[in-house]
Amino acid sequence: MKIKNILMSGVMAMSCLVASAQDAPKTEYVFNPHWYVQGQVGAQYTLGEVCFGDLISPNIQLGVGRQFSSVFGARFSVNAWQSKGGINVYGWETGYKIGSENYSFKYFAPMLDGTINLSNALCGYNPKRTVNVGILAGIGANIAFSNDDANSLAPNIKEQNLGAENLQYLWDGTKVRFVGRVGANIDFRLSDALALGIEANANVLSDKYNSKKAGNCDWYFNALVGLRYNFGNTYTTRTITPAAPVEKVVERIVEKIVEVPAKAEEKVEQPYIRREIFFTISQNRINEEGYTKIQEVVDFMKKYPKSIVNVTGYADRGTGSAKFNDRIAARRADVVEKELINRGISRDRIIKSSKGSRVQPFEENDKNRVTICVAFD
Repeated sequence: MKIKNILMSGVMAMSCLVASAQDAPKTEYVFNPHWYVQGQVGAQYTLGEVCFGDLISPNIQLGVGRQFSSVFGARFSVNAWQSKGGINVYGWETGYKIGSENYSFKYFAPMLDGTINLSNALCGYNPKRTVNVGILAGIGANIAFSNDDANSLAPNIKEQNLGAENLQYLWDGTKVRFVGRVGANIDFRLSDALALGIEANANVLSDKYNSKKAGNCDWYFNALVGLRYNFGNTYTTRTITPAAPVEKVVERIVEKIVEVPAKAEEKVEQPYIRREIFFTISQNRINEEGYTKIQEVVDFMKKYPKSIVNVTGYADRGTGSAKFNDRIAARRADVVEKELINRGISRDRIIKSSKGSRVQPFEENDKNRVTICVAFD
């Protein structure tokens, strides 16, 4: 008997240690939707047949965006400055290339982009992460103007018969064309409010953008670097104490005690009762079966005047946000506590808690919409 008592004491001590380890507080980051502004500078390459370096031009971009969640956002930006074009010049008699001619024109392009933070999507939300990788896609309008270089170049090429490849889509004035965009970005965190970003995007327009007839879409590519400033608090923190359900520890200890009767002829009465009051999804109303179970707990506690009861509310993890689940689980514990008091149980004999959806006492998801009452003497 002494050995068994020692073993039982050890089990109880280990249970306490496990509970203490699980009760260690943890810090969780909670995302806050927020606005941001962004300024970038860089270079553009307009796709063409002449030397790569001859088609590089300066580029700027200003934007304002809204981060709706840790993963998804939207941005309105204006990309602008200059695009370039070029044609190869051939000798009329020989047909050999004798040089090339380059020209530039200006534009600005208001764009609406959808953004995805891949780092948060794949690795979980962490506002302290140093590097975040994202992708974007959008649509907008390209408003081009000042195509004087190409217009002045065309007559000379035609007059000298130097163009097997010519400017068949030459345009003047101001032209507005639909443009689509895809891109990727890497942001380096400098502080909670500030980040240094690198962006590369590809933009596609109609064949008539650079004045040349190519039989396919025209493209320009931007490489940009700049700063992003976030407004307000982008996140908050909360401390979570994920504790093992109290009722489970009590249940194991009681079962050990019941297994050891003092005398074979004596009847050992169980000084413990557990009842589970189940609820429907998103509700905290007690049904008839629940009232019956609460009355059984009340009868037990009146029989054992020194007994206390743990009332713990839960929510299923498969429904709702963590914030909503914390609220509905607390309400489920509240209504059961109120019913116990209404039936004559003193408030100081009730220990009430709520686990939200952080603890799931049942493997079956729907059963975790529950308040568990464990009363013991």
